[in-house]
Amino acid sequence: MTTSIGRRTFLAASGNLLLWLIAAFHMLLLAALFLAFLAARPAAAEDAACTGRNLMVELQQNDPARYAEALKEADATPNGKGIFWKIEKAGLQPSWLLGSMHVTDPRVLALPPRAKAAHDAANTIIIESDEILDERKATAALLAKPELTMFTDGTTIDKLLSPEDYKRLEAGLKQRGIPLGAVSRMRPWMISSAVALPACEIARKAKGVQFLDQKIAADAAAQGKQVKGLETLAEQIQAMADLPIEFHLKSLIETLELGDKMSDVVETMTDLYLSGDIGLTMPMLKTVTPQTEGEDSDYAAFEQRVILDRNKVMAERAAPILDGGNVFMAVGALHLPGKAGVIELLRQQGFTVTAVN
Repeated sequence: MTTSIGRRTFLAASGNLLLWLIAAFHMLLLAALFLAFLAARPAAAEDAACTGRNLMVELQQNDPARYAEALKEADATPNGKGIFWKIEKAGLQPSWLLGSMHVTDPRVLALPPRAKAAHDAANTIIIESDEILDERKATAALLAKPELTMFTDGTTIDKLLSPEDYKRLEAGLKQRGIPLGAVSRMRPWMISSAVALPACEIARKAKGVQFLDQKIAADAAAQGKQVKGLETLAEQIQAMADLPIEFHLKSLIETLELGDKMSDVVETMTDLYLSGDIGLTMPMLKTVTPQTEGEDSDYAAFEQRVILDRNKVMAERAAPILDGGNVFMAVGALHLPGKAGVIELLRQQGFTVTAVN
């Protein structure tokens, strides 16, 4: 069966693209590991300069009304401001929660002073998956269920895309220094995890630069601290695999459609992260990539499986560890805000969680 996805301009990209961008920054633990399994890519390593620009600055200048609308939505998002939080419960030493971004950007890797002090003083470190500390363990997790990441029935990506879209995929991968032959049997979301990254991020990963969560865990292990994970990589993979393949195919092609604009989106998300404006991320993406008709159900399925279900798992598994006190916890920043975000879920379990400036 061949699936053909029509060409769209950046501003007409559908909400599926928006969803994939969110998924990418939730699932980059896997994207980072996936890139490590590929052969060295000289083309990517040669292009390490980040060239993105902040789309919100442009929006404020060019369309103040839409900019104000995005700010209003962000202001209405519970716990949408701040990436560093204090967790307290009577009788326990305080613990700390950092919203992370799974990238190698040096601006992101430089922890705020209070966050670094909390990390260094903590007895226990919590991250999304402790398997990222051991590449052999991570590899075993990926190989244990090959059907989640690879087509095991002889299917290849060219059988699922139109000839035009297949050529666009080949060109997009080549631009990122990734040979199509190396990924032709991989499921679409695995390929998307690579093409959703700008060249500068791929180049740093190819050179072995650790992404934030990995660095937090590695530094903690080097200091002799206990490092605990909240999910397995297989569970993260399953969350993506549970979504329809049609969703992933559209997301893949629409991500390629962005081209150089991907760097702008990533730069904007990074700037919002660094300023602590996490609640503005979704409104920003909605503003620059309007949804098309009939995609509400796609978003609902994605939100439930990849965000809300995982929020519950993280909060439930973190609670007994936090009950020991003096914990430093780091999970993807986009898991924190909202009525069903990790912060609210921890409050429901008896913790007091307050933002730290």
